[in-house]
Amino acid sequence: MDRWSNRVAVVTGASSGIGAACCKDLVAKGLVVVGLARREERLHQLKASLPTDQQARFHYRKCDVSVEQQVVDAFAWVDETLGGADVLVNNAGITTKSLITDANNAADMKSVLDTNVLGFVWCAREAFRSQQKRNVTDGHVVVINSIAGHKVPIMPGYSFKMYAPSKFAVTAMVEVLRQEFQQKKTQTKITSISPGVVDTEIIDEKLKEANPNFPMLRAEDVADAVSYCIQTPPNVQIHELTIKPIGEIF
Repeated sequence: MDRWSNRVAVVTGASSGIGAACCKDLVAKGLVVVGLARREERLHQLKASLPTDQQARFHYRKCDVSVEQQVVDAFAWVDETLGGADVLVNNAGITTKSLITDANNAADMKSVLDTNVLGFVWCAREAFRSQQKRNVTDGHVVVINSIAGHKVPIMPGYSFKMYAPSKFAVTAMVEVLRQEFQQKKTQTKITSISPGVVDTEIIDEKLKEANPNFPMLRAEDVADAVSYCIQTPPNVQIHELTIKPIGEIF
């Protein structure tokens, strides 16, 4: 991780779960980290929870990644204040309670696509543009995908709703961006990390209650995977990393 010392990483969805765990891990490993999320108070609490010597290297901004202008403004702030983003950990993602077949669910369906797909597009675009402006050719874009972005698991009584289709789109976007990064003659890497079930706020509490012994990863397990992927040698790109808890049935 030495080459990332004091370089800037932007982490979206940083107010809880995987995003918060990534912020803590990357700051501890010497990066300057900017956490983006809608819940500003949670970001303030995250900063306060860090050891004193790490707090100076953690910054945060309120940002809803589904709103393009907010993303543009956030990355402009990173450029002006910290010199630009070298690493992006695109973690922000949501699901909804609405089934695809429910009535009057257009707003729910759109919100998932706006956050999980277009939010990723806006953030990846702005991070890469920041790198291009500064002639940074060794950046890294990491997206927290899902096993549901490759195969829709069958779970009796549960539907992945619009979440799985949005993650399938993310899988395709990773390959499109890999090709575009190459076309623009950079060595910027892109990695999709696809966890199985992770014990975070996005997991339906009813699902947990119905399956009390359901194997789940910890948010810290995914943060470890992020660090593993960004510290590979210059000639190595981990395109897709799938991690599952021991005992997962799908």
